[in-house]
Amino acid sequence: MNWTVRSATTADIEVIVELRAVVMRPDLERLGRFDPHRVRQRFRDAFRAEHTSVIESGGAFAGCVALRPAADGLWLEHFFLDPRLQGRGLGSAVLGSLLERADAEGAAVRLNVLRGSAARRLYERHGFTVESEDPIDVFMVRAAR
Repeated sequence: MNWTVRSATTADIEVIVELRAVVMRPDLERLGRFDPHRVRQRFRDAFRAEHTSVIESGGAFAGCVALRPAADGLWLEHFFLDPRLQGRGLGSAVLGSLLERADAEGAAVRLNVLRGSAARRLYERHGFTVESEDPIDVFMVRAAR
């Protein structure tokens, strides 16, 4: 699949917010946590353009991902793909590229994924292991290689 990433800008926020709501809704509803306002506002409040990339495929918006520096390595956040493009290797390609960058920096990568989310299998295939869990989230880590 042909894809590129570019730096996000504040002009991208609303399209990302809407994708986040679509992508997260099934898992949040399953966990009894879906709130249409909150799912959108949490991204608006956390958005940092300097750490966020927009994923494009075929020249069109396909998703986003953020890789934020932290004291204990890097945090992978806001990794959302258009549902029509999921399961076709795009997420794996983007994640692999990000992990190559982290490995070059010698940085561990951490993330959290909602309990029961299918995305957990993607992360496990790329070497992430469970660090801890709570009733809502699974916290995972992948050491630098």
